[in-house]
Amino acid sequence: MAKPFPFSAIVAQEEMKRALLLAAIDPSIGGVLIFGDRGTGKSTAVRALAALLPPMRAVVGDPYNRAPDPAARGEKTHLVPVPVVDLPLGATEDRVVGALDLEKALVSGEKAFQPGLLARAHRGFLYIDEANLLEDHLVDVLLDVAASGENVVEREGLSLRHPARFVLVGSGNPEEGELRPQLLDRFGLSVEVTTPADLPTRIEVVKRRDAFDRDPEGFIALWRAKDAALGRRLTAGRKRLPELVTSDAALHRAAELCLHLGTDGLRGELTLIRAARALAALEGKAEVLDCHIRSVAPMALRHRLRRNPLDEARATLRVDRALTEVFGP
Repeated sequence: MAKPFPFSAIVAQEEMKRALLLAAIDPSIGGVLIFGDRGTGKSTAVRALAALLPPMRAVVGDPYNRAPDPAARGEKTHLVPVPVVDLPLGATEDRVVGALDLEKALVSGEKAFQPGLLARAHRGFLYIDEANLLEDHLVDVLLDVAASGENVVEREGLSLRHPARFVLVGSGNPEEGELRPQLLDRFGLSVEVTTPADLPTRIEVVKRRDAFDRDPEGFIALWRAKDAALGRRLTAGRKRLPELVTSDAALHRAAELCLHLGTDGLRGELTLIRAARALAALEGKAEVLDCHIRSVAPMALRHRLRRNPLDEARATLRVDRALTEVFGP
């Protein structure tokens, strides 16, 4: 299996990398939506991030990557890599949710379930390229699974459910169509990526990619120490997260900012606080500070703003203006 490009070697795209790290520390943030140009390292970053995480312990032979049950004795377990599963644009619903295993049905007459992509993605990442072009019936499936954390299959005489909790990462080009509002709201963080506009950055991107393609093992070795250090920070952040303090003052700031921007519902505040807490955990802090809220606010709120025909400013600029008004310059 081809080894992923080192996460630490990805040039620029700092907001995208930070959003992915935060989603890995706290999956309850709700995943990451990455909008921007093709060829800007979106899928590369997702695979590189998964490689940073320590292998997870799963039950041997379990098609859903289930975690071992502490109460089960004699259960065989093994370590497996954190899965990254691609959801192709033309995937059928059967391939996504799973279906009757036709081979077993024809050979032995046995009704057996053939797990789909949602089962493979459990405890890992589900990556959707061109998420804005996803068919409506698949969007509905993803909305149901994202809300419940499990996949329910009722078809062809089969009736079962299995856990399906994963970090949802979607990418797309805004010029090719908008995302359905229901799915857009399900993404915790939204980031924008662009093709580097300055010559030194473009040269460095090409140089590193070319070096990786010519000698993957050698290139990975050059960045192994930095990736290992970042992996340790991720693991430490995950452990620190439950103990991190979120003061009433921080909650007040988050609610005030969302109220100022006029976001619908309360998902904005929840995501903002969770992302700020994950950032504080990543930085080794003991509590959420104003700087953490300010840092994650654009990615947590820009896709939740109502469109105002009298204010054509880009969503990021609107969030920046609100931050200045709420927190000061």
